Amino acid sequence: MVTVADRPRLDVPPPERGARLRAFLSRHRLFVAALALAFLLRVVTMLGYGPALWFNDSYEYVSGAVNPSRPSALRPNGYSFLLLLLRPLHSFALVAFIQHLMGLGIAVLIYTLLRGRFGLPGWGATLAAVPVLFDAYQIQLEHLIMSDVMFMLLVVGVITLVLWHRRMSWRLGAVIGLMLALTALTRSIGLPILALVVVYLLVKRTAWKTIAAMITACALPVVGYMAWFASAHGNFAMTNSDGAILYMRTSLFADCTKMKVDPREELELALLCISAPPSERHFSGQKYLWWAQNGQRFHAFGVGSTFTPEMNKTAGTFAQRAILSQPTDYLGTVAGDFFRAFHWGRPRFPDAQTYLQYEFPLTTKVLPAWSSYQGNTDTDARKYDPGLRVARIQDKQRVIGTDLNDPWATFLQGYQRVVRLPGIVLGALLLVGLAGVAARWRRLGGAVLLPWLAAFGLILAPAATAEFDYRYLLPAVPLACLAAAISLRHGFSRPAATVPPTTVPAAVTPGDVTSDAVIPGDVPTGTIMIGPAAPPATAPATTGPPAVTDGSVATTPGAPDTGTTDTGTPDSAPPGPGTPGPVTPSSGTASAPTTGSAG
Repeated sequence: MVTVADRPRLDVPPPERGARLRAFLSRHRLFVAALALAFLLRVVTMLGYGPALWFNDSYEYVSGAVNPSRPSALRPNGYSFLLLLLRPLHSFALVAFIQHLMGLGIAVLIYTLLRGRFGLPGWGATLAAVPVLFDAYQIQLEHLIMSDVMFMLLVVGVITLVLWHRRMSWRLGAVIGLMLALTALTRSIGLPILALVVVYLLVKRTAWKTIAAMITACALPVVGYMAWFASAHGNFAMTNSDGAILYMRTSLFADCTKMKVDPREELELALLCISAPPSERHFSGQKYLWWAQNGQRFHAFGVGSTFTPEMNKTAGTFAQRAILSQPTDYLGTVAGDFFRAFHWGRPRFPDAQTYLQYEFPLTTKVLPAWSSYQGNTDTDARKYDPGLRVARIQDKQRVIGTDLNDPWATFLQGYQRVVRLPGIVLGALLLVGLAGVAARWRRLGGAVLLPWLAAFGLILAPAATAEFDYRYLLPAVPLACLAAAISLRHGFSRPAATVPPTTVPAAVTPGDVTSDAVIPGDVPTGTIMIGPAAPPATAPATTGPPAVTDGSVATTPGAPDTGTTDTGTPDSAPPGPGTPGPVTPSSGTASAPTTGSAG
């Protein structure tokens, strides 16, 4: 008897949106619950501290948004551009709210990348996002009028795009280049990240058109900004502070006697020499840059001479001379600040005033009336947000930047004392990522290399060029979590025994490897039988193409093309939806089983 199957009905309505949404939330329920709780914490922050928190650098950013005709000499204006975009709404509370959404967006990117690209289970991907979601100092940083959270989102976004796409078109390369340009215009350290991404793509043998498009798309906005900077300050650069910041780095050990500075021939350098011997100097270099105190020489040329092209060049020359003359002292200073990042506690550094600006404050914040470009810092803030409260304090009208509201503020102060990511845990995450790079040494670190180098570089760069600061550590945290999670992915994989066996045409030849990546819906890495291919006469009759025997990974016709243009790199050819499960060797084949992928 022959049974004819019914034709599929085309009039069956699709599943309701509500059902699809419930199914989606059920699949990701652990992360959704964590995300909702993290959002609630940010709502409490906005209730406790309105409209936002302030740091010493905040006023320069606000001034750039209120007076956008001139770039800042101290730092790029990328964050000021964001404030300028939001200025018509006249609300610092809105700025803080958007930054809190950025923080949650970073966690979403981490979870999506680890789940969708690398096949981690929900609990593993959620665990990697926990520091960004719940660290009290991360939440406090998001509430500050500062550029750091915008910078973090851009960096994690770039890393996510690069790792997600196995094949990158030139258009995607251009998009990544534009994001890198925004990163560099937000913080100057964004340009080294461009170099890091380019090197990674070269290692992965990405098409030259993609790399060229990325570099061009990044260069055009940056060069345009530098031209604008030159029109205002007279030199083709992004800031007039890089040499001065490096001078601050060397101020703790620079000895003009060892540097052989001749005051008769090098008067400008001699004026920057610090009279106190290194053993008697302050433990922080910020004392010798920002404040004209006794023994500080950076302001020796008078008020208004700081952060000019000439002063920046002279300070940079002094710092380079100090590093070349005293390399051991320089490396010791850098190492001290680098390892300062990995303490269990949070020692007060560089001073109590700076340290307390990273804590949820205990009192109302009164904005200072410092001089700014075409105004004062407090009046600039009121121009941006006329809703800021004004109070009479010591017979003067003062602008209140932050109001405290209990019980929310008291709760956050207690929360910050308990819930934070200790520096030693960040160090452990970096070590796990380093182990993942080492395990994949045949593939030059594989997919772990890019986030690990980015995290390591974001911690090392301030120690090498400026000085340790607690807020410089936070952008490295999501990248360190990504590197550690990708390194441990094989430990999270489902057992290969759950994959139904499938017979394939021929055996995989020695040298075949699998990728760190898993496409959503793919069969996870199973058992690969490695051995010589069976003779054609004894091979079972099969359909399909012959096995690949040149060391590449065999693929199945009809599977989606998810490979990169960097063919030949083992990481670039993960299994696709049509990839078979465990390989069954032909009869008479001597084989040795291996579990998982190589490296």
